[in-house]
Amino acid sequence: MASVEKSIDVDVPISVAYNQWTQFEEFPRFMGGVESIVQQDDTHTHWVVKVGGVEREFDAVITEQIPDERIAWKSTEGESHAGVVTFHRLDDAKTRVALQMDWKPEGVVEAAGALIGVDDAQVKKDLDRFKELIESQGFETGAWRGEVPREPDATGR
Repeated sequence: MASVEKSIDVDVPISVAYNQWTQFEEFPRFMGGVESIVQQDDTHTHWVVKVGGVEREFDAVITEQIPDERIAWKSTEGESHAGVVTFHRLDDAKTRVALQMDWKPEGVVEAAGALIGVDDAQVKKDLDRFKELIESQGFETGAWRGEVPREPDATGR
């Protein structure tokens, strides 16, 4: 599995950063390689991505969502992919957005890209574009403030 962890500080209140991140269909505005996302219901999304010129599709489910704190997801079909984004209040007008993703690279090109840090660079660019988007707007384009409780694991935790 490949993995990346990056964070960025954005000059907006935590609720603005969080609310914008809940607008999954807006991700192509700041995420390179994301062609489209269709939100099927409160917890299910369908993604179309283009990696190294190859288009792929997968479905994902939100596994945990706590307003102004975290959103976690995992793929349910297609690409093997999981992640969590957390939101940390730095002050009334500044938020740290921390993103962690794990995925299984498919093929030689993706495996090589993961090894040499292409994915790290892409995630950094995506977070930079998120910062530019949310700070230039100064407000979110929508919000979903519902909660998705984390399901207990096999040990009951």
